[in-house]
Amino acid sequence: MQRLYREHGSLATIEDQGQRVIFAFGPEHNRRVLSDVDNFHARFFAIRGPRNSAQRRLTNALLSMNGAEHKRNRRIVMGPFQKTSVEGYRAALATLATELIQPWRVNEVRDMFDDMTHYMLRVASSVLFGFDVPEMAYRIGHLTARWVAMNHELGVGAFLADEQVTASYDHLLEMADTLEREIVAMIEHRRSSDVEGNDVMSLLIRAHDEFGDRLNNDELIGQAAILFGAAHLTTANTLTWTLFLLAQHPEIAEELVHELNTVLHGEPPTVQQIEQLNVLDRVVKESMRVLPASSYSQRITAGPVELGPLCLDRGSIIIFSQFITHHMEELFPEPERFLPERWRTIRPSPYAYLPFAAGPRMCLGGPMAIMIIKMTLAVILQRYRFAVVPGATINGKVTATMLTPTTSVPMIVSDQATPFQATPVRGNIHDLVQLQSMPTPSWPLSRTWPFEFKSSESPEHGFIPPTMSPYLPASHFGATNGSQSGFGDG
Repeated sequence: MQRLYREHGSLATIEDQGQRVIFAFGPEHNRRVLSDVDNFHARFFAIRGPRNSAQRRLTNALLSMNGAEHKRNRRIVMGPFQKTSVEGYRAALATLATELIQPWRVNEVRDMFDDMTHYMLRVASSVLFGFDVPEMAYRIGHLTARWVAMNHELGVGAFLADEQVTASYDHLLEMADTLEREIVAMIEHRRSSDVEGNDVMSLLIRAHDEFGDRLNNDELIGQAAILFGAAHLTTANTLTWTLFLLAQHPEIAEELVHELNTVLHGEPPTVQQIEQLNVLDRVVKESMRVLPASSYSQRITAGPVELGPLCLDRGSIIIFSQFITHHMEELFPEPERFLPERWRTIRPSPYAYLPFAAGPRMCLGGPMAIMIIKMTLAVILQRYRFAVVPGATINGKVTATMLTPTTSVPMIVSDQATPFQATPVRGNIHDLVQLQSMPTPSWPLSRTWPFEFKSSESPEHGFIPPTMSPYLPASHFGATNGSQSGFGDG
C-alpha cells in the first residue's frame, strides 16, 4: 500500500484474473467510503457457512450487516458501550491490570506481545462474558479467538477444490458448533440468574431500543462472537506497540511516568483521573496514529457507483487505509516520527485520524478500548521500566487488517529507579516508524542475553493465567537477523 500511494496517489487499482481491487487513500476518500453506507457495504467474513449453521449465525453481526438490519442491531448493541456502562468496568479493569504484572520480576525478559495478547484474552472474556464465572468466560474467549483466527486463515480458500483446505473448512464448521454451544450456555446462565450482571452479554440480553425491540438468540450469538473478535487482538496490538514506542523514546516515557506518579501516587486511575492525564492521552493518540492496530479495511459496492474518476460495478472491492492516512505528511508533519507533543495543537478531522474508523459504522467499542489501554499503561508504568532487548528483530506485518508483530517483542523489565534507555533493534519496524538515534549498547548483540525470558504461552491451550507463566530461556525467541518481510505492499 505504501508503494501504491507513492507511485499512484490517492486512487490506485490492481487487477488480476478479472478481479479488480481499488485502493482509496486519504480523508476525502475515507469520508466518501465510510459515510455513504448505502453504496459501500461492509463484509467482514468471507466464509458464512451453510444456511442454518452455527458458522452462519456466528458471522451474522454488526461487522457483516448492512442497511436496516445494521441500523436496528446497532441501536440495540450500543447500550453496553455508552459512557455510563464503560465507567462501570473501571474497578474490574484495574484488578485485571494489577494481576497482569504481579508475576513480573526485575531483570527478566518478557515477550510483551505474548503478555498483552493473553492479558486481553482475559480482559475481553471478562468484560464481554462475565467477571463472576471466569472459567466459563475464559473458555468462550479462547474458543472465540481460535475461531476468528481460523476464519482469517482460511478466507476464500475454503471454496477451493483442495483436500487440505476442505478439511480445514470442516474443522472450522465443527469449531463454530462448539463455540455456539458455549455461548448459548452462557446466555441461558445469564437469563436464569437472579443477579443482574454488568458484563456486555448480560446488558445485551436486557437491552432494547426506543421501540422496545430486543435481540433474539441468534443475534445475541453473532454479536457476542464479533464483539470479542473486534476487541481482543486490536487492543493487544495497541498496548504492545505503545510500550515498544515508549521504551524507544526515553524522554517521552519519563514525562509520562512523572505525570502518572504525580497524579496517581501508585494507584490505578479513577475515571475522573483518566480524563486528567493529558500526557497519557497524547501518547495513546500518537501511538494509534503512527502504528495503528487497524491498518486497513474494506467495503464492497452495493451497486454501480462513481469514486473520483472511477466508475465501479456492483461488487467492487474498495480498500481504505488508516495507516496510509495517518502517515500523510500534509496531515501530520514528520509522519514517521513518534511525537505525542503534536496533539497539543492539531485537531484532525474524523476522516484524517480514524483508529476506530469513522462515520455511521464507527467502532462502538472505541471508548472502552481507550479506557483499557490507559488503565493498563498507568498500572504498568507506575511499577516498572522497560528496554527492548538490544538487537532484537521487531517486524510488523498486516494480518487480517491488523498491524501486528510477527515475532516476539522481548523487553527487559527493570525497577522504577532504572532510567528508560532506547536500544538498537533490527527488522522492518524501521520502515514503519522513525525511531530516535540510539546509543551503543553496554552489552553485545547476540542470540542470548543475561536475563531470564518469561512467556505466558501454553503449548497445549494457548492461554494460562499470568500467575502460572513458565520461565523460558532467553534463547527461546529467535535470532537477531530474522525475516525482513515488509508491511503489506499489496
